[in-house]
Amino acid sequence: MTNQLNRPLMELIVKAADDRLGQDIVALEVNQLTPLADYFVIVSAKNDRQVNAIVDSIAEAVEAADYTVKGIEGKDGHAWVLIDCVDVIVHVFNKEVRSHYNIEKLWNDAPLVNLTALLENDDED
Repeated sequence: MTNQLNRPLMELIVKAADDRLGQDIVALEVNQLTPLADYFVIVSAKNDRQVNAIVDSIAEAVEAADYTVKGIEGKDGHAWVLIDCVDVIVHVFNKEVRSHYNIEKLWNDAPLVNLTALLENDDED
């Protein structure tokens, strides 16, 4: 992890999730709370198929932009998939599992990144 936050990678991931109709996309700036990453991105999907589509879209976009996907965990389970993109950790949930684990509440000390402009600009494309 660098001293500079890897916002471009986070934005790329958010757009890739949005492209596959990810819902309730949230980005938390966690760099001051953990050495694990700069950001956590959390996204919901309607069903197992959409979970996989979002995960695949993110992995493809990250690698196409010459970033690293260090690992993907939980893809066989379809309920909660974690994508480790080094500076950004992505959590893709089906809706029920997301509400059960409530990661946003666990990391409530992390500042929430305003994604409104990013997602609005993406909708115009």
